[in-house]
Amino acid sequence: MINKLLIANRGEIACRVIRSARQMGIATVAVYSDADAKAVHVKMADEAVHIGPSPARESYLVAERIIKAARDTGADAIHPGYGFLSENAGFARECARNGIIFVGPSPEAIEAMGLKDRAKALMEKAGVPVTPGYHGDNQDPAFLQKQADEIGYPVLIKAVAGGGGKGMRKVDKAGDFAAALDSCKREAASSFGDENVLIEKYITSPRHIEVQVFGDSHGNVIHLFERDCSLQRRHQKVLEEAPAPGMSEDVREAMCSAAVRAAQAVNYAGAGTVEFIVDGSGALRTDGFYFMEMNTRLQVEHPVTEMVTGLDLVRLQLEVAAGGHVPPQEAVTLSGHAVEARLYAEDPSTGFLPSTGVLERLDLPEGGEGVRVDSGVEQGGEVTMFYDPMIAKIIAHGGDREEAIERLVDAIDSDVGVWPVRTNAGFLRRALAHPNFGAGDVYTGFIEAHLDELVPPGLPATHYAVAALVLSGAGRGSDPWDSLAGFRLNGAPHVEYGLDAGGERLSVRLSDGGVTVNGEHLALADVQGYLGEQGGVVEFTQDGETLLAGVEHHRDGLLVTLQGQAVLVRDHDAAVDADALAGGDAIKAPMPGKMLSVQVKAGDSVSKGQTLAVMEAMKMEMALTAPRDGVIETVNAAEGQQVNEGDVLVALAEEAAS
Repeated sequence: MINKLLIANRGEIACRVIRSARQMGIATVAVYSDADAKAVHVKMADEAVHIGPSPARESYLVAERIIKAARDTGADAIHPGYGFLSENAGFARECARNGIIFVGPSPEAIEAMGLKDRAKALMEKAGVPVTPGYHGDNQDPAFLQKQADEIGYPVLIKAVAGGGGKGMRKVDKAGDFAAALDSCKREAASSFGDENVLIEKYITSPRHIEVQVFGDSHGNVIHLFERDCSLQRRHQKVLEEAPAPGMSEDVREAMCSAAVRAAQAVNYAGAGTVEFIVDGSGALRTDGFYFMEMNTRLQVEHPVTEMVTGLDLVRLQLEVAAGGHVPPQEAVTLSGHAVEARLYAEDPSTGFLPSTGVLERLDLPEGGEGVRVDSGVEQGGEVTMFYDPMIAKIIAHGGDREEAIERLVDAIDSDVGVWPVRTNAGFLRRALAHPNFGAGDVYTGFIEAHLDELVPPGLPATHYAVAALVLSGAGRGSDPWDSLAGFRLNGAPHVEYGLDAGGERLSVRLSDGGVTVNGEHLALADVQGYLGEQGGVVEFTQDGETLLAGVEHHRDGLLVTLQGQAVLVRDHDAAVDADALAGGDAIKAPMPGKMLSVQVKAGDSVSKGQTLAVMEAMKMEMALTAPRDGVIETVNAAEGQQVNEGDVLVALAEEAAS
């Protein structure tokens, strides 16, 4: 029996673990860094212990401080969540040495599955199919290039200690291999402290399907069916669902049985996920899936499995860690379909750069029929540069896949609003509503293939709402926001309004021919609007679809939210011009971060597109490139330096007049 549980993590997973522990009558202890002093998980726990400065390497990744916090508070168990120390065998051993239960598998199981090359060799012995490739110890670049040439392109270079999309590069031709290998090794060394890699054949039209497994200390291992996590961006999962679209009973039996054998091969106890790369070029086949890796922890996407099985996986983790049994396989059944969307603080229009700042407004679904939200932030909290930028996971369950998707789309449309931090809500909504996704045509290249549709280059959806707001007459007078008087099209020949929407200048023109924004005609119909003291709504039809936008007063203007996207609308004269972060002669930091390298010096000649510096922020490595040919005039950053958003890092000399 566990009496007091310390959660060695933060954010939504810490909150998730606390909820289950509380239901079981287990007291909880949170740990927190400087940045998380006022975080939700700290408020939720029965006790909280400060463990260090904001950077994870100085707090959440310091095992000694976690162990000390557990001993000082009398915690008899530690739940590591996911990420941080969750797959650290040394940490699991330290827990055991201190008489503390580690809620996870044994150190030996973590080590066996932690290095991809050894894990694949082990899987081959266990009869689990693996992807063709080189998994050996020879790390000589020329030798690895030869192996890739023999396997045949495209290939994947993968860090042997990698995970979460880190330390992975796809190489399409031999000439690109050396540069990709160097980049992969550098990222692997930085992220995992191990630069060794393996080479694998890249599967065309791949799908990512994983199986949730659970073992106990009595030798029992079961599966909890599969999840499809194929919709990914840069190898990071975006949408997950259970069960997998197009899964037949014979393929499910083959895949789940292989996952159980994989877990049995390392005497696995606790929650784990066996991930397979699947040939998605046609119907799923019993001989068309290959072992990728095993994550020896709970997964971010575990809620979809909970929704379709009715099981509380955290509760089961705690019961198994305390010596309990997993349920018999025949007791685990599938019910309906579940889909999860990861709401991130990032801006798809800028290449998905993370967005930081205070969450002045945070509206999330409050639940309801078939809808669940897992989050670790609250209104007034802050998204910082130090951690993963996830705001929430929104999960919907339905009797079938179509109903689950419909409920998730409705939840984003009706209940998501975030300001001023940018989010990927609109991107998620478009992905869910895409006809190919609805048809089950999912594969890991889906987002890349449909990027222009998912991140349209034209007017953002909120601008339609802005036009509708003006057209409806809600909040317009001599100053657009001073009056509620309605506009009549039989008035003046045309009326123009100069607005600023999210830093972008909009010229909205009304005439008897309709409405245009920046010269682009918008086919809006059935426009109705209302704006009162408490805010209002605008309803309109665009391309045959009826849309509803929320409008609320803000100290600087009006906040308009449509399909999860929010934009602040102001009069031109009150707005401040957006300072472009790309182009021109100044190369600026797109967000706060740390400089990994600066590759030029004053006086160097550079070519358009040449990498000038590399920075890291929120677990992402970004190359900053020259906007044009030219000569470097000044360099204001150095390797290892912390920089702020908007800092000028490198400047080009002014072009000579021709």
